[in-house]
Amino acid sequence: MSRINKFRLKKNIVSIFLVILIGIFYSVFYDENSISVSKANDLVGSIEIHFIDVGQGDSIFIELPNEETMLIDAGEESEGNIVSDYIKTLGYAKIDYLIGTHPHTDHIGGLAYIINNFDIGKVYMPKVVSTSKTYENLLNTIFDKGLKVNNAKAGVNILDSENLNIDILAPNSESYSDLNNYSAVLKITYGDRKFLFMGDAETKSENEIISDVSADVIKVGHHGSDSSSSQSFVNKVSPKYAIIMVGYGNKYNHPYQSIIDRWVNVGASIYRTDLNGNIVVTSDGNSLEVSTSK
Repeated sequence: MSRINKFRLKKNIVSIFLVILIGIFYSVFYDENSISVSKANDLVGSIEIHFIDVGQGDSIFIELPNEETMLIDAGEESEGNIVSDYIKTLGYAKIDYLIGTHPHTDHIGGLAYIINNFDIGKVYMPKVVSTSKTYENLLNTIFDKGLKVNNAKAGVNILDSENLNIDILAPNSESYSDLNNYSAVLKITYGDRKFLFMGDAETKSENEIISDVSADVIKVGHHGSDSSSSQSFVNKVSPKYAIIMVGYGNKYNHPYQSIIDRWVNVGASIYRTDLNGNIVVTSDGNSLEVSTSK
C-alpha cells in the first residue's frame, strides 16, 4: 500500500472514530424530549436584540423582558472573547438560553469560550454530526461543564407566556445534504412584535417551514447569499427591518445585491454589520427602535 493510501486510510479511521464518539455524546448528553422548557409570567419591559459585529459570522445577544438572556451563535473561535466582552459590558454573567444554530465555525466557533466564561442555563443545538475540530471542542466543553443539549428542531418551544414566546421553526427534516439547512430557525414574539432568526437556513429549509414566518425584524439567512431568501419566503416575512450579518469585503461577495433588492422591495429597511457595526433593536412589545455603532 502506498504512503498516500495509508494516510487516507488513517484519516478515514480517525473520522469514523470521531463520528462514533459524537454519537455516544448525543446518546448520553442529548435531551431528546425537551419540548416546552420554560414558563414565564406576564411581562413588563423591553426586549433588546444585539446583532454583534463579528465579521463574516453570526452572534446575536438578546436581553429578554423577563430579565433572562439568550445568545444565538458566537462567530468564529477568534471572536469568542469579543462576544464575551460585549455581553459582560452589558452587566451579565449568565446566559439562560444558548443556541448553536448549526455546526459551521462562523457560528459556533466562539461558543466554547462563552461556555467557559459564563453561567449557562440551557443549550439548544440541532441533532447533526460534524467531525470538525471546532465542533469537537464545543462538545467537549459542554461535556466538561456537565450540560445537556436540547434538540433544536421544529415544534420545540423554548419559552411560553402570555406576552412572550420563543419557538423553533426549523429544521423540519432529519437529514440534509448541506449543514446550512440544519440551522435552528427561531421566532420570538413579544407583544405585537415578531422577530425571526434564520441562521444559515437555505431555500430548502424555508420551503419546509409551515409555521407563520411573518415578522417585523428578520436576521437574514446565510449572510445575504442567494441560496436563501427566496422570493416567496421574502413575501411571507415582509419585515420592517432586515438585518444582514456579514464581514466587510468578504470573499463570498455577501450580501448579493439581488437579495438586498428583494427585501427592500417588500418594504424592509436594510441594516448590515459590515456597514453599521453593532446593531441593536429595542421594543416594548409595540414600538420598534434601531440603533447602530457606526
